[in-house]
Amino acid sequence: MMDDRERLTLDEVHELVASVLTRHGLAPAHVEACADVMTAGERDGGGSHGIFRLLMCMNSIRAGKVSLDAEPVVEDAAQGIVRVDAGGAFAPLAFRRGLPALVQKAREVGLAAMAVNDCCHFAALFPEVEAIAREGLVGFAFTPSHAWVAPAGGSRPLLGTNPIAFGWPRPAGDPFVFDFATSASARGELELHRREDRPTPPGWGVDASGTPTTDAAEILEGAMLPFGGHKGSALSLMVELIAGPLIGDLTSVDSIAYDAGAKGAPLGGELLLAIDPSRMLGDGAPKHLARAEAIFEGVVSQGARLPSLRRYEARRKSEAEGVLIPRKLLDEVRAMLV
Repeated sequence: MMDDRERLTLDEVHELVASVLTRHGLAPAHVEACADVMTAGERDGGGSHGIFRLLMCMNSIRAGKVSLDAEPVVEDAAQGIVRVDAGGAFAPLAFRRGLPALVQKAREVGLAAMAVNDCCHFAALFPEVEAIAREGLVGFAFTPSHAWVAPAGGSRPLLGTNPIAFGWPRPAGDPFVFDFATSASARGELELHRREDRPTPPGWGVDASGTPTTDAAEILEGAMLPFGGHKGSALSLMVELIAGPLIGDLTSVDSIAYDAGAKGAPLGGELLLAIDPSRMLGDGAPKHLARAEAIFEGVVSQGARLPSLRRYEARRKSEAEGVLIPRKLLDEVRAMLV
């Protein structure tokens, strides 16, 4: 049976994404930042956040729902607060421009927050918290999305997939990082199930009448569900609040209303936090960070999964061997170059 995937090097992935975005008018700095995060998604085994995200980005571009060339404006808002106005553009460049100020403020005062406003967010959050952790800081990131998810006990979309990401610096290795949607699946994973005509696991969503289903197409017409029932629902509500009204930006309901059926990237804001262990702990920082390493070892030593290890393993493999991309997806993406 012929393999329905094609192997690309990471450089080829980056070049393809950059070529498509350039072809459709995205400014060079935005092209580079967006191509970097999509390549990172493929590199680390997260196909739903790799090249696949070009489809959503192109919907935003074609519908005129995203600025192609807005220059992010970084504002020193307060002693421990940075604001970045993305100007309605995709989020990666705004994060990249604001990161140095966030890092500097965290080192100066111990804890800093960065609000990224008016951005189209299509990417995973793990590259952002990993970048914070590689500066020796503890990082958090939160963002709403479109209203695709019903609250626990409900049947109508109200919340976003509303991811939460966390990064912890490790003195002798890659940071500990996790990034997950507060919905039972990421939206991209649901879309991939629909494209491949695969049933979803139970509990991912309901159809338009509120009846549980494992048909991805029916869930897309109905509502996704939060993970863990009321617990995931509460976390999702938290994300709506702290990365919506708290930073003066859109909720998931606002975002999907603005989208108006374009199926583009969510528009809204993102909240990032950075904590400096050295400022928090003073001279005791090395001792207490070593205690954290004992916790990680306790997970690994009993054969349990430590989040982020599979990502780094996938990264090393893809850097050496490249990645496999579905041919159907590549055909769609290459058609965008015509």
